[in-house]
Amino acid sequence: MSSPTLVILDDHTLNPGDLPWTPLEQLGRLVRYERTPEAQIVARAQEADVLLTNKTPLTAATLAQLPNLKYIGVLATGYNVVATDAARARGIPVTNVPEYGTLTVAQHTFALLLELTQHAGHHAETVQAGRWAASPDFSYWDFPLVELSGLTLGIVGAGRIGQAVARIGEAFGMKVLVAKRAGGAAELEAVLRASDVVTLHCPLTPDTRELIRAQTLAFMKPSALLINTSRGLLVNEADLAAALNEGRLAGAGLDVLSVEPPKPDNPLFRAKNCLITPHLAWAARAARRRLLEAAAANVRAWMAGQPRNVVN
Repeated sequence: MSSPTLVILDDHTLNPGDLPWTPLEQLGRLVRYERTPEAQIVARAQEADVLLTNKTPLTAATLAQLPNLKYIGVLATGYNVVATDAARARGIPVTNVPEYGTLTVAQHTFALLLELTQHAGHHAETVQAGRWAASPDFSYWDFPLVELSGLTLGIVGAGRIGQAVARIGEAFGMKVLVAKRAGGAAELEAVLRASDVVTLHCPLTPDTRELIRAQTLAFMKPSALLINTSRGLLVNEADLAAALNEGRLAGAGLDVLSVEPPKPDNPLFRAKNCLITPHLAWAARAARRRLLEAAAANVRAWMAGQPRNVVN
């Protein structure tokens, strides 16, 4: 097709300025917005042949007001921000980028786990505050330091990220157990009961929503740790906070929450031994470069009449 107009509604998170936009600029006229409030979506998208979004929602009502739109590209793996059925009814393909952050998400999973077990960040802060220089001893630590070798790592989800986490766990000398979708509730319960660390790497579906809740937390050892770098709604946050505060779970490391940005009254902010990072597991520069290049490749394939990674 002739050179299209491409509009990105929310480019800042993907590329705050440390990557070139060349892969998309080569495809047509590129218009970028850092963020787009809901009230401005239609106006900004009016001229788009190709509309790209990360988290800016594209509802059926919004799509109905964009008669010239021919293609929607989601700058992420999850595509729940787009009314895919409404797009399909209009013949508009919706694409995503299914694989770009496997290695960086697996890496961050262990960054959370290592901080919960080794507390390197905490102790580095005490050194900077002058505590080591004033210490009567050559060494000190504020928490029990936990060796990963010999512990059981329970992975919920056997996809690409789960497999990458398993390889890292094995390199640490951990025993790896995996709960697969086909194994059902009985397999999940067995993994939760046996694991010293449970890490979530499954998609959000009606079956996995609040997979971790009071009932399933009760299966876990009081000494166990929970890691979630997948989707916030896999966890009932009130139930997890209660388990942490009551000593029924030793700690949690979370990169995702049910609402993002979170509300100030989220109960996990006040929970004991709960480490939270702002949904950055995916955001290593190398991973964002792969995401940008893959999104451009999706558009290029569609322009050539061979669309790929279509989710609707």
